[in-house]
Amino acid sequence: MDMENTKAQMRKGILEYCILSILSRNSCYASDIIRELKEAAVIVVEGTLYPLLTRQKNAGLLSYRWEESQQGPPRKYYELTETGKIYLAGLDRSWTELVEAVNKIRTEC
Repeated sequence: MDMENTKAQMRKGILEYCILSILSRNSCYASDIIRELKEAAVIVVEGTLYPLLTRQKNAGLLSYRWEESQQGPPRKYYELTETGKIYLAGLDRSWTELVEAVNKIRTEC
């Protein structure tokens, strides 16, 4: 079995949760989200991030606004909607339950 593939699948499974968690602190430009994910070793490329952001926006979890930039064209900043905040709270509960279940399995075996 390929360990790197398994690790990549695990990261992919929590990527949407991580994006919402980042945006829960403040609005962000896409490159800021990518940088933070890379710093946390949840490696992602722009080709992966933008479709997720679009899907989350279409689901009503995110909104965005354009801001002028002194370094080039205007930037799109994403932020959580009220629906996104509620959804993230549910994911937080699910994440806690999942971590507790996995830890229980790991320590009882």
